[in-house]
Amino acid sequence: MWCCPSLGDLKYSPLCCFPPRLYLKRTDIIHGPKRRQLIHPKSQQDEHATGFTNEDDISKATLIWRAIKLPIYSVALVPLTVGTAAAYLQTGLCSARQYVLLLSSSVLIITWLNLSNDVYDYDTGADINKKESVVNMIGSRSGTLMAALVLLGFGSLGLVWASMAAGNLRPMLLLASAIICGYIYQCPPFRLSYRGLGEPLCFAAFGPFATTGFYLLQGSSTRGETLPITGTILSASVLVGLTTSLILFCSHFHQITGDKAVGKLSPLVRIGTETGANVVKMSVTSLYSFMFLLGICKALPFTSIFLCALTVPMGKLVVSFVSDNHQDKTKIFMAKYFCVRLHALFGAALAAGMVAARIVTRNNIPRPILT
Repeated sequence: MWCCPSLGDLKYSPLCCFPPRLYLKRTDIIHGPKRRQLIHPKSQQDEHATGFTNEDDISKATLIWRAIKLPIYSVALVPLTVGTAAAYLQTGLCSARQYVLLLSSSVLIITWLNLSNDVYDYDTGADINKKESVVNMIGSRSGTLMAALVLLGFGSLGLVWASMAAGNLRPMLLLASAIICGYIYQCPPFRLSYRGLGEPLCFAAFGPFATTGFYLLQGSSTRGETLPITGTILSASVLVGLTTSLILFCSHFHQITGDKAVGKLSPLVRIGTETGANVVKMSVTSLYSFMFLLGICKALPFTSIFLCALTVPMGKLVVSFVSDNHQDKTKIFMAKYFCVRLHALFGAALAAGMVAARIVTRNNIPRPILT
């Protein structure tokens, strides 16, 4: 019996049912005493074209890329950029030096989050089959944890330095609260992520705490005085928190089996993938509905609303991808990266809109809620 491989491996042969001009390669045929069989060669070209691979055949380079989680560092970039843009809208000033210092410190702290998460998931057995886990890749739990703590120390020192340079320690309290949220999310004895509380903590950490903290730090460093808390920065921080939480929520889809095995009650373990897909749809719809409501209330400038509205196709892509693939463990792995794209694009549009509003209408300064 003959078994036909992919079209790319066929040339014309009268033995094959494919159309003319398709030939069989001789190297693909095994001659045996009773039968002939075609070897189905692995096609990396098809692999790259679809973007999905067999989890058992992932290359070392792909594992390293997944372990680094470079796209996830947008959760450090977006709150800082939006907070800086809100400060610029309020003051018309921006400190590039302060921005770089805060970004570097934030990246170090996010790296601590990623590494320590791998360590503690290794302890519970949640990452026992996770090839891209840093602990599994380097084979050292203690080394990974030590590196994580060192990075946390340097990142925290950078934030303290920025606060002292700005002459305002109040923002440091907000940023410290964000770090505490990250700690109780994944570290013992709390591990609130195992109780399904990761998303609220993520929302608070990267939304109101981090975004508002960066806003206050940038304002203090440029004007030498504490900026008031306005409806604009609070509204922007809520939107940033929503898109960040969506990334975390979608990262659970492909981990349900492993989470159940170790007793990790993530939201998707509780509600299942079908309901989870509906939650994603409702979340994206709520994000844009809330954004337009803020525009009507003039809590956000029109330019931000307009630019954020241009990201609606990306939001639709997230919803459709999750809806179509929520039961496919291999494909749904990419859902969190689609959410990262939405998070980055939405955050960039939000920040660019605030900068444009300051340039176009210099008198449109948000009114303070708290001073």
